[in-house]
This record gives sequence, C-alpha cells and structure tokens, in this order.
Amino acid sequence: MGIFTAIILGLVQGITEFIPVSSSGHLEIVQQLIGGRPEDFHYFLELINFGTLLALLIYYRQRIWKILKNIFVKKDFHFAINVIITCIPAGLAGLLLAKFIEENSFFSSLYTIGIAMGVVGLLMIFIEKLPKKTELKDETKLSKSRALGIGLAQVFALIPGVSRSGSTIIAGRVMGLNSKSAADYSFLVSIPLMIAVCGKTLLSSGAREYFFNNIGMLALSNLIAFVSGFLAISFVIKYLKKSNSLQAFGYYRVIVAIIVLVAMLIQ
Repeated sequence: MGIFTAIILGLVQGITEFIPVSSSGHLEIVQQLIGGRPEDFHYFLELINFGTLLALLIYYRQRIWKILKNIFVKKDFHFAINVIITCIPAGLAGLLLAKFIEENSFFSSLYTIGIAMGVVGLLMIFIEKLPKKTELKDETKLSKSRALGIGLAQVFALIPGVSRSGSTIIAGRVMGLNSKSAADYSFLVSIPLMIAVCGKTLLSSGAREYFFNNIGMLALSNLIAFVSGFLAISFVIKYLKKSNSLQAFGYYRVIVAIIVLVAMLIQ
C-alpha cells in the first residue's frame, strides 16, 4: 500500500468516524475508487481504528475520569450501567453476525450504501418532525429504557452507510436529548465498543502479522486518523451545541447518496 492511499484512508477514517456521515460507507466508496481487492484493505482498516480510539480517549479524558470517580468513589453506577445497556445490542449483533456480514456482498454493495445514506440523511433533515419523549437536561439523565432504545438503534449501524454515530444521535434526539448531548452520549458509548473491536483485532494472528509487515504505513495512517478524528469530534460537538440541528449532515448524506446511486445506474 502506498503512502498516498494510507493518508487518504486515515483521513477518511478519522473524519467520518465521528461526523455522522458513515465511516464504513465512505471507506467502501474510497476502496472502490482506489481499486484493488477487498482483502488488501481488510486488516489495514481494522488496525487504523486505534487512531480514532485514541482521539476519543484524549478528547473525553475528563469525562472518563469523572465516570470512573462516580463508579469507584461515589458508588454511582447509573451512567455506567446506561452505557453498558446501550452497548449490548450492537455488541451482541456484531459478535453473532460478524462472519455473515463479512461474507455477504449486500454489506459491501454501493447500492446498499447509497440507499442507507439517503434514508438516514432524510431522517436527519426531518428529525424535528419525529415524535420525541419528554426532553431531558443532558445525557446523564437517561433512563435505562431510553438507553436501550439508543442501543437498539445502534444495531442498524452494522449496515454500511447508516453510521454508528448517526443512528445513535438520531435515537438520542428521539429519546429527548438535544443534539449536542446526543452526540456526547454517542461518542462516550462508542469507547467500549471500539476497545472491544481493537482488542478482537489484536487477538487475530493474521492482523498481528499484517501489523508487523506494514508498521510504517499503519503508523502514518493511525496518526492521521488520530489528528483528523480529534478535530472531527471537536467540530461536531461545537457545531451541534451552536445549531442543535442535524440537517446539514442530512443534506450532505442525501447528495452523496444521489451521486452514488446515479453512478451505479449509469455505469
């Protein structure tokens, strides 16, 4: 893999992992534009998750410390339990369906990606018209049932083009959170899931062998994913705090969906 490809993949991973436009969808589009076999990118894409995980851990280091203090000092488990509840549906679905998703061409089809991006984009545009539960002060006030509702929505992110952050932010809004709080909760919930994904990658002998054979390109791509991911988190949180609207991301997704689907139909 060349330096240019490593840079592009790291940049796309970092930006789209947190801006709710679907990292898996964008990475699949980029792969097909670059060319090459899917197996050429498989381990590389798994191993550049470490850069975006590090960006999350550093950005939310104070929140993470506060959560740990609440657990071990104040014996307040409410928020931590909610995070676990939200993680369980997607975690179980990912574990049980991983091989099926990997082997089924439906999940790498640009038609699937285009339709998923468009549907979620429309939801973002019309989110304010969707029925919502009573508004909450912030993400720490979620009930267990609302946390589970967000977790169930997160399962749909297994479909490329849906977006994990997009599905959970939309669900958070439906559950009564404002856009900024929904994004904060989405990103905090992604930490244990990403740790699990990275841990699973390290257990793979094939991934470890790939890492040692491509350590230079992986280091470069992870560095870019870390920097761009950190900036993307900061941008999303500040933007949503100011605008409290997902519409801009929705319009972007719809435009990309139209381009992808038209390109597929005329090829």
